[in-house]
Amino acid sequence: MAAWIETYRGTVSAWECDITEHFTIAYYFDRLGEAERSLTEVLGLREFLRGGGFSRRYEVRFVRELRAGASFHIESAPIGLGIDGVLRLGHRVINSATGETVTWIDELWDLPHGAIPTERRSTLGDLFVHWDGPASEPRPEPARLDGFIASARGRVKPADLSVDGRFGLAAMVHRFTDSSVQTGAAIGMDADYLAANRRGFSTFELALRITGSLALDEMYLIETGIAHLGNSSLRFVHRMVDPRSGSEVARLSQYGVNLDLDARRPTKWPDDVRKRATALVVPLEDAAPVTV
Repeated sequence: MAAWIETYRGTVSAWECDITEHFTIAYYFDRLGEAERSLTEVLGLREFLRGGGFSRRYEVRFVRELRAGASFHIESAPIGLGIDGVLRLGHRVINSATGETVTWIDELWDLPHGAIPTERRSTLGDLFVHWDGPASEPRPEPARLDGFIASARGRVKPADLSVDGRFGLAAMVHRFTDSSVQTGAAIGMDADYLAANRRGFSTFELALRITGSLALDEMYLIETGIAHLGNSSLRFVHRMVDPRSGSEVARLSQYGVNLDLDARRPTKWPDDVRKRATALVVPLEDAAPVTV
């Protein structure tokens, strides 16, 4: 019978927690990088990650917090393989003490047609498990890019490289986190405001799409727009580009809430923050409105 495979087991260190006082999202991706390599090695697909050259998408849903000192493990499995070459891998982050799934990650590889031979496809099919995590919710993309503001800029450092020699998952997400903090400051949620009011931005959904690659010492630029502004929620769209060519390397849709750090519950945006955030809301492609 097909079964989930344990691909990581460890803990949350205090220094891996952020100003929202829980596990920083980039460190989820640090552990995910280990989990996906372990899973693909078991499946005989490790060569695809080593070679790169294809786009990957990650749909992430955070349903419970992990805080300093928490123990957790990751279970992974192949979920499906379409005739169009899209390989679907699933990961669930589990609180080891309670057995609860705290985070679901739906990973999709856009492999070239025919990249996986017929005989290997058949073998993989015997290993598919049922995905019992939340369904991905399509979110509208920005209709155009004017209105985005510069939110992070720098160069790829040696510590940013994955074992395969490219800008790694965790390093990318750390830079997107920088973008969130920069954009937060632009709308009035700066360090002084967060500390004085015991507030933080808590992410509950991510959609990361990687379509390019950066090598050591290459430059990156991230630009950010606000795709949704609710009573207590907000969705950032961050674009990482190569500033020399303007080509997109990765895009992150980040949905979260204004969190009361003491009550651990969402709270309404203050009027002055809402006013400044409204100025950064970008037009979207046609889609049904989302209210949170």
